[in-house]
Amino acid sequence: MPIHLASRRRTVASLTAEFPGAQIIDTTSKAMEPWVRLSPFYPHGGIPVPFCDGVTAQSVEGIWQALKVFEHADIDPAKLQVTTMRGLKRTVRRHGPVRGHRAGLDSDRLLDYVTARRLIYLPSYRWVLDHRVTDLLERLRQLSDRAEVVLLDYTTNGDLTDVTKPLSHAALIRQYIERPAERPAQRVFTAG
Repeated sequence: MPIHLASRRRTVASLTAEFPGAQIIDTTSKAMEPWVRLSPFYPHGGIPVPFCDGVTAQSVEGIWQALKVFEHADIDPAKLQVTTMRGLKRTVRRHGPVRGHRAGLDSDRLLDYVTARRLIYLPSYRWVLDHRVTDLLERLRQLSDRAEVVLLDYTTNGDLTDVTKPLSHAALIRQYIERPAERPAQRVFTAG
C-alpha cells in the first residue's frame, strides 16, 4: 500500500476523510514515542557531522542549525550538543539573512542552500535512518504492507531543489521505505 504525506496542521477529521482506514503517524518533534524518534530534532546522539572528522552531534537539526551562517552570526557549535529538542532554531529575525552553511566547523567555504541540503542534511538524516531507527522503518514497512500509511510532517516538500519550502523529512522516510535503491543521499555517500 502507498505511503502518503500530509501536514501535521490538518485536522484529524480531514485526514480520516481523505485517507479512510489509513494508519496516521506523526513524525514531528511533537509526536509520541516511538515515532518522535523519526524527527530530525530527536537527540539520538553520535551522529557524524559532515566535513568534521570525529565530531558528532545529538540531532540532525542540531547539525543543520550549527553550520548555518547568517549576515550577523556565524556557526554555532553549541547546537550540536542540544538534547532537549528545544532551542535549536536560529532565525533570520534574530541574525539577519542566511548567507549559507559552512562546509564544516573550521571551513571558510559556504554552501548554497541546495548544496547544503545534499551534503549536510541528507547524509545526516540518512545516517539516522541507517543506524538509529531501523526498527521503526521496519514497522512502517509492515504497516504499509497491510494498509495505507499517512506520515505527518509540517511540510510535504520532497523536492530537494525547491527552496521555497523546508524539505520534508517524512518525504525522505517514504523514499527510504518505498524506493530502497534511491534512498536519500545514496549518491552523496559515494561522492568525492
